Amino acid sequence: MTQQPILVLTTGGTIDKQYFDASSKYTIVGTMMSRLLEVGRVLHPFEIEEVMRKDSLEMNDADRAEIAARVAGSDATRIVITHGTDTMTETAKALAGIAGKTIVLVGALAPARFAESDAPFNLGMAFATVQVAQPGVYITMNGTVFEAGKVVKDCEAGKFVEI
Repeated sequence: MTQQPILVLTTGGTIDKQYFDASSKYTIVGTMMSRLLEVGRVLHPFEIEEVMRKDSLEMNDADRAEIAARVAGSDATRIVITHGTDTMTETAKALAGIAGKTIVLVGALAPARFAESDAPFNLGMAFATVQVAQPGVYITMNGTVFEAGKVVKDCEAGKFVEI
């Protein structure tokens, strides 16, 4: 039996940021997802497509519509979306009406390029969730799988919490 590839859509966010000393700021650069999946020895087939490179605070409704159109127009039924954590829940809401697909949004509170990043673990959670969850929209952060619409980011605590 051939496994359908998991589609990984990258949109930017902290997970793909890099720190440049000369400019003293973080910049979103090329995605680390293929490297993280390689290091994690992921054997399940996957395809990676870059949708955009934006900090989620810079995303607007047109960006969310673009992400939703990419998801809706894809033949893939299992989709992981890397996304900045600040507005991840808003994008999850924009994806809520897409039927027949299991969609998991994932990000990181520290860039994947950092040694102590939560990115590899969060991505692993997303890959596991997208393979076993029923169709719908989910967020995987902090070792937890949340149903979209039932989670918020607690900025002060630096974590996602169920509502």
